[in-house]
Amino acid sequence: MERVQQMKESLQMRIDAHRDELHSLSRDIWSRPELACEETHAHDRLVRFFTEEDQAWKVQSHYKLPTAFRASWGPVGGGDDEKGEPAVNVGFLCEYDALPSIGHACGHNLIAEVGAAAAVGLKAALESQTELPVPVKITVLGTPAEEAVGGKIDLINAGAFDDVHLVLMAHPAQQDASFLPTVTIEEVSVKYHGKASHASAYPWEGVNALDAAVLAYNNLSALRQQLKPEWRLHGIIKHGGVKPNIIPAYTELEFYLRTPLLKDLQYLKAKAEACFRAAAVATGCQVEIIYPANSYSNILPNATLSKLYEKNGKALGIQFAEQPASFCGSTDFGNVSFIVPGIHPFFYIGTDVLNHTEDYTKAAGAEKAQLYTLRTAKALAMTAVDVVCSSDLLRQVREDFSLAKLKQET
Repeated sequence: MERVQQMKESLQMRIDAHRDELHSLSRDIWSRPELACEETHAHDRLVRFFTEEDQAWKVQSHYKLPTAFRASWGPVGGGDDEKGEPAVNVGFLCEYDALPSIGHACGHNLIAEVGAAAAVGLKAALESQTELPVPVKITVLGTPAEEAVGGKIDLINAGAFDDVHLVLMAHPAQQDASFLPTVTIEEVSVKYHGKASHASAYPWEGVNALDAAVLAYNNLSALRQQLKPEWRLHGIIKHGGVKPNIIPAYTELEFYLRTPLLKDLQYLKAKAEACFRAAAVATGCQVEIIYPANSYSNILPNATLSKLYEKNGKALGIQFAEQPASFCGSTDFGNVSFIVPGIHPFFYIGTDVLNHTEDYTKAAGAEKAQLYTLRTAKALAMTAVDVVCSSDLLRQVREDFSLAKLKQET
């Protein structure tokens, strides 16, 4: 226990020693917001951070995706020891994409900072250790496009997580919570094709695609009253026509479908598709229903990691709110949590304003957020120390992962 405590103290000191560089990193990403798949500046800035932090980091830019990166260090603790034990690879994830028009209104610049800080801290805790239950490596993955296309899912498919055994990241919010029950999400694009005609002179020659879009929207609105309370269905008419005197030949809707469990999503999709197709039948339009390649899963809970994170967080002064019964946010980390044991806590940044607002953009770039951000990074790194220093805890984490997956599937 004394050695573990010393490791935790050393990581805290290392993070504090880098506070200026970490704040500069976060502020630089915040001041130049980039949309999903376009995060070239954030990518380059994070690559430079790890390259300059210590030459011992092996840094790979443009890792499997144009704006993803990987920084790895280790193993320590004897490498692959005489028992043939493979190294435990601890992964920290960074996000850094922004939102259209309002910039870093979800605080992804702070997520990048937390991941970088936690990795630097854990490295400080491990670099002098020669005796550990298993050898340990550290990997930082820069995961772009969380807000739009699910960069983590593309990285999963590309094999980026194949050699990672534990993943940790944290997301800014209005409170501190070791776990929030996020939901699955499926994006759907619906396109109606009709026939243009003069809306006044000979409307009977037209097939009105806007009528189809409006009917579909109203069908879905009526459907909501029959949905389970925790299911969500919301969207927009993305394209509604060209001019009032032209019967629209083309319209497009964009909707999000959300359910707490991945297995429930198919039922909501079937109900929504019936609404879309009924509108096409009623108006005589042709309909296209298009799903993107990636849908986001809910996050699997890991009881052991959550308890450890709360214990470490409380030791640093974090006050955890009462666990909410539900939370309707979604993240591509959910997909990661189905293949690797992990944790995705939420952290307070000094304000009660809501994510995805201009006020939250200001808060994410404020110096006030730094205390909470670095405290969260310390708690994540301390949690990793607990796990890699105890074979029993590592086993419990893996057992929790297997049990959570089994519950989701039954």
